[in-house]
Amino acid sequence: MSAVAAEPISEDLLRRFDVSGPRYTSYPTADRFGEGFSAQDYAAALELRKAAQSAAPSPLSLYVHVPFCESLCYYCACNKIITKHHERAVPYLGYLSREVDLHIARLGAGHAVSQLHLGGGSPTFLSDDELRQLILMLRRNFSLVPGGEYSIEVDPRTIDAHRLDTLAELGFNRLSFGVQDFDPQVQQAVHRVQPAEQVFALVAAARERRFDSINVDLIYGLPKQNPQSFDRTLAQVVELRPERIALYAYAHLPERFKPQRRIDGTEIPAGPAKVAMLARSMAAFIGAGYVYVGMDHFALPTDALAIAKREGRLHRNFQGYSTQPDCDLIGLGVSSIGRIGSTYSQNAKTMEEYCEFLDQGQFPVVRGLSLTRDDLIRRSVIMAVMCQGSVIFKAVEKSYGIAFADYFASELQALDTLADQGLVRVSDSDIQVTATGWFFVRAVAMVFDKHLQGDRTRARFSKIL
Repeated sequence: MSAVAAEPISEDLLRRFDVSGPRYTSYPTADRFGEGFSAQDYAAALELRKAAQSAAPSPLSLYVHVPFCESLCYYCACNKIITKHHERAVPYLGYLSREVDLHIARLGAGHAVSQLHLGGGSPTFLSDDELRQLILMLRRNFSLVPGGEYSIEVDPRTIDAHRLDTLAELGFNRLSFGVQDFDPQVQQAVHRVQPAEQVFALVAAARERRFDSINVDLIYGLPKQNPQSFDRTLAQVVELRPERIALYAYAHLPERFKPQRRIDGTEIPAGPAKVAMLARSMAAFIGAGYVYVGMDHFALPTDALAIAKREGRLHRNFQGYSTQPDCDLIGLGVSSIGRIGSTYSQNAKTMEEYCEFLDQGQFPVVRGLSLTRDDLIRRSVIMAVMCQGSVIFKAVEKSYGIAFADYFASELQALDTLADQGLVRVSDSDIQVTATGWFFVRAVAMVFDKHLQGDRTRARFSKIL
């Protein structure tokens, strides 16, 4: 596995790769899902899993989408429902239970689960009692195994120390705090005001309760940010010292995401300023002892994510990098995405359609994809690039019965440019992402994306850095 680059990444190199591309939480990417994949196809995939499990049991991963938020963050591109009516959560929990029942009818009860993630929206929109009801419902139907990763996204404005007690009691061992930026002017510009003192107090309280890992989300490229103001946020995050940091580039796409139309486009930092913020972020975090895990993620060397990378055990799914072995993922709730076997699926994106499917006793799946053999081959290569930073030709050849050099002749030729730039080393037996190349791993993965090769319109994707 490639080591972390000791030298700072130059702004010139960052600028050269300031292009759009997929995040590769899956391959093919979710924009390739189609309506030809139905609820019946999803049910069939579950049946195939059930049959396969009798011979070789493997754990599941669960994702639960809680779409509710009390207030609108202008930068947000997530599927959410803005409401102060907390009673709306009650019927939603009932529908989640119905959706689980449909899965249990196909798979049987008691399947091992090694990863659970509650996302949104704001999962902490739910009350303590509602969170307890949700987790108890999941535990009745699945077996959450010891040593698993059980995480929840936390809006710091919606919790206190007492609520942290509840999360610990329910078995969550990883928290992700949405910070984005500590600068008050930036917070006002994106309609998410949360004083730094509040976040510091919550993180201190979480440490007292011995959560295994605390993550902080940051976004660069927001309105009213500049390199100097973001330096102050970086210094505060280093002082906070969370086990993990996720650093995302803001993608301003107001034509696609209505909330972003409330952002004054003239206040968004220009490209050179964004590149400077990224370069300074990398320098600050690596200088503070963090490991660059890859794809926007940093972790302390003692965190399970950094250890997994160091030991070549890193995996990637729709929630990002994971310490858990690659496994099938059941997505529950509005708009959730799942993966069962060689299929991907996505639930209805509106509450009305989601509930209507379940009222009819059907899975709320409205689109998805059955992977072809070529998709499976390319997925194995892309995930090897994204997670291990290397591709061993013999391993792919043995799994899929191909001659790697022949199958990927054009891709290997395309890698020459990246090799000349010092991002990869290519031999007759393997591809190795260099220490510098690890920061541009999406660009390496994109070379093997057949769908992207046939469609050069990449504006729908975020920047790869």
